[in-house]
Amino acid sequence: MKTISIGRPLSRRLVCGALYLGCLALALLPAETFSFTADRVESSMAKGKEKTVLTGRVRISSGTLAIRAERVELQGKDSDRLVCTGSVVADDSDRGIHIETPSLRYDRMDKFSHMEGASILVDRKNKVVLKAQWIENSGQTDITIAQVNVRILKDKLACRSEYALYRRGENLLELSGAPSVYKDGDQYRASRIVVNTDSEEIKLEGEVAGSIQSTDGDKKTDEPGKGQAPAPEKGEPSAENGSGGTAGSGTDPNAATAAGSTAEPASDAGTDSGAGSAAGDQTE
Repeated sequence: MKTISIGRPLSRRLVCGALYLGCLALALLPAETFSFTADRVESSMAKGKEKTVLTGRVRISSGTLAIRAERVELQGKDSDRLVCTGSVVADDSDRGIHIETPSLRYDRMDKFSHMEGASILVDRKNKVVLKAQWIENSGQTDITIAQVNVRILKDKLACRSEYALYRRGENLLELSGAPSVYKDGDQYRASRIVVNTDSEEIKLEGEVAGSIQSTDGDKKTDEPGKGQAPAPEKGEPSAENGSGGTAGSGTDPNAATAAGSTAEPASDAGTDSGAGSAAGDQTE
């Protein structure tokens, strides 16, 4: 295994003669450590198009964030943008966030992540599991936006919609796009549903309909109307708990983002490559 240690951008140096990464500068956030391992590394340091590609059993550690993937592209002069593909798994031990996705774009400076494909985001601190085809999460605002075949699970709650806005710090979940909520065998439908994931209070807005399980097992159906339905008191859990499973299929829409924007991959320029196992370590 070859080891690369790189200091500040002004003192770039070649450590492994067989593996050309002498021009790679991994300038980082203050007091944040960045390291990586991979089977193969390719780098291009054309000015304004800096890029390093890691392939094969990639492992990345950046502060409290750990990422596993089959391919990771480090973009930007300071390698602050990561484009990860192939069975991506990410864990942020400090924020209690776990991610599983086919494709992840992550900005280390803004703590902003964008996922596409059947993706799962687990909020371990609040015990919320979110599944969707398109997810964006801002670490600065603690806001998550999910679209297309959205499924959200929390204890006895199971929610479905085409669009969801999750305010993690406020324990608020806003659902729209044919939303429905299931709790203790009861079902609620409306034009817009707001759920407090802590107290499990459910607020229905617009055309409201529901099916409530009575204590004797019979169901009582509410006629469509307007107002707020209280959360039921008794029943069996209807939502699974955990991070397993996959979200449904669908296409990704163009919609508003949670915060910031997702960077596009830089174009190719001047590529040097090296085979074998590579590892990087840096502390600023």
